[in-house]
Amino acid sequence: MRARLLFPTLLAAAALSLAGCGTQDNASSSGAAAAASPSASDSSAAGRDGSGSAAVPEALQFTGMTVDGKPFDAATLAGKPTVLWFWAPWCPTCKAQGPETARVAAEFGGKANVIGVAGLDKPQAMKDFVADTKVDTFPNVSDEAGEVWKKFEITQQSVYVILDKDGRTVFTGSLPAGKGLADKLSPLIG
Repeated sequence: MRARLLFPTLLAAAALSLAGCGTQDNASSSGAAAAASPSASDSSAAGRDGSGSAAVPEALQFTGMTVDGKPFDAATLAGKPTVLWFWAPWCPTCKAQGPETARVAAEFGGKANVIGVAGLDKPQAMKDFVADTKVDTFPNVSDEAGEVWKKFEITQQSVYVILDKDGRTVFTGSLPAGKGLADKLSPLIG
């Protein structure tokens, strides 16, 4: 039984691995935008609910564990622009993006969220990547099973997905060495 469950996961990981290391730069991805945008029938997702707190858009309805073993609930990100950085520990492009991503996370702290989404490897490799690249100043979710990657239709590592405060995707693509991330996030701060 375990072999049957493991095989599809291995196939998916192999397909993602073969996709390369973030060479694509899309202004947006219709699939990811559809997955991340609130539906027209969910009017509360784009605004506020009756309690005065930010409603949780569909894009931020996922949970997991961080690379350092802490529980993570993306619902806590609601109401602020959010950067999801999809990375793999063995990816040189991802390693090059680390310093700029950490700088942007520090610059926009309190005004926007920056979250790493680690995949395509084992937990120890993810922990080592976080320590080696010094991206431990913001949460990095361990997505070993690839569920968050699937949710946003990510097919290769080193991809940024930027959501506005209402959870709508405004950018999906790779940014070499993370350059331009702050420029894409700045207009969303209000």
